[in-house]
Amino acid sequence: MARRSSAAPAAPTDPFDPARDELERLIERLDSEDLGRMQHSEVEALVEKEGREVLRRLYQAHLQVRASRETGDPVVGADGVERGFRRDTQRALTTVFGDVEVYRLHLTARGAPGGLHPLDAELNVPPEQQSHHVQRRVGWLAANEPFEAVVATLAQTTGASVAKRQVEYLTRRAAMDFDAFYAETISEPVARDRLLVMSFDGKGIVMRPEALRPATKRAAEASPRLKHRTSPGEKRGRKRMAQVATVYELPVQPRTADDIVAEFGGEHPPRPRPVNKRVWASIEREPSEVIFDAFYEAATRDPKLERTWVVLVDGNEEQLKHIRREARELGVELTLVLDVIHVLEYIWKAAWCLHETADPAAEEWVTERLRRLLEGDVSGVASGIRRSATKRGLSPEQRQPMDKCADYLLKYKDMLRYDRYLAAGMPIATGVIEGACRHLIQDRMDIAGARWSLDGAEAVLRLRSLRSSGDFDAYWEFHLRQERERNHFRRYAAHEFPHLREAA
Repeated sequence: MARRSSAAPAAPTDPFDPARDELERLIERLDSEDLGRMQHSEVEALVEKEGREVLRRLYQAHLQVRASRETGDPVVGADGVERGFRRDTQRALTTVFGDVEVYRLHLTARGAPGGLHPLDAELNVPPEQQSHHVQRRVGWLAANEPFEAVVATLAQTTGASVAKRQVEYLTRRAAMDFDAFYAETISEPVARDRLLVMSFDGKGIVMRPEALRPATKRAAEASPRLKHRTSPGEKRGRKRMAQVATVYELPVQPRTADDIVAEFGGEHPPRPRPVNKRVWASIEREPSEVIFDAFYEAATRDPKLERTWVVLVDGNEEQLKHIRREARELGVELTLVLDVIHVLEYIWKAAWCLHETADPAAEEWVTERLRRLLEGDVSGVASGIRRSATKRGLSPEQRQPMDKCADYLLKYKDMLRYDRYLAAGMPIATGVIEGACRHLIQDRMDIAGARWSLDGAEAVLRLRSLRSSGDFDAYWEFHLRQERERNHFRRYAAHEFPHLREAA
């Protein structure tokens, strides 16, 4: 048997006795007259704090039991060398209950580099001092809160004290298996009564200078700056675009132009909700890569390309180029739908060329043209807008928004077949991706004064994406398996830990 060093504590008759003693002390305090005069909230705070110490001692006792059961049998490393020389070692571990010590055997061999800790592999102890459960808490919180707030929340709700710099590091570590998780995740096939829908958008995030793309960085350096306020274009020159994507399924529900006009009029008739929705964003990857990932996700749901694929777009030419290329390479037939909200923005700008500000007649004018677009009369609406400008005798400058609107409608006429889309039960608005941009990026990344590093922003976006898609729990189980593989299993011969490998 291995000799226990003086580093290990003198073991009581029962390792759990210290926890029992601490619990008895807490019970005595709760039964005392002093606490009988406390408010309930004061008692609650005391039980939370001192009860955490009971839990810490329970956890510490469990670790001591695990250490006492180590046999010290020789193990073979990945280099094929058997390690059988034993000595006792310990390491600190910060848990949600507080700091504990992990006592384990260190196995070495003469002349072989590096020792092995079999119990670390059994416990799946991370290389960092913070336990995986603390790291999970950091990842969950950092997805929604500034790093300073994560530090404060951990201090208030756990026994773990983690510095801000360590929180930033653990956030990046928590998100490191994002791509591998989705590469191995096989989505359920799309039901026959559902459409397979994709949408994309971009949103700028204010970055540290070294994290800007080269062209943006050059533009920012060339932009004139004022001492006491942001000069025109300066804020834009501090941003890097994140690409946002979503893939979801939508039950088919045919609608009419009247249904859509009623919605814009404030009525809210029942409509199908997206299901099996996945949303994500990346600041690090190029838009073409994110679009490729979306098509890959869609293909896992419809590998035989039997469902109806719909892609909602806003008219971004670069985006459309990548979408069409991926569709060609995959061999799938797409229905491209131009977001009706973007179209309405152009129509409203045209309306203000003919009406005074806040004139109710402008709304009637817009509603009429919207209805005609929804009924499929794109060319008629475009030519009618031009005729209205001519009849009013507007100058080229005055009629510019109207001509721009007409040009826009004719340019994207093939993606404005709203009458067909509505009859087929397809969506015509990009509300899902607009909501994703606001939730994934604006609500967390656009905090006043925030300046993001590239890897920090990417990690937070990944964690927010996992939470938004409802995949965080499944991801964390996958992450723990990956952690055990890279931190432990790869250091041992393939035949070691057969029971753990089989379970993984």
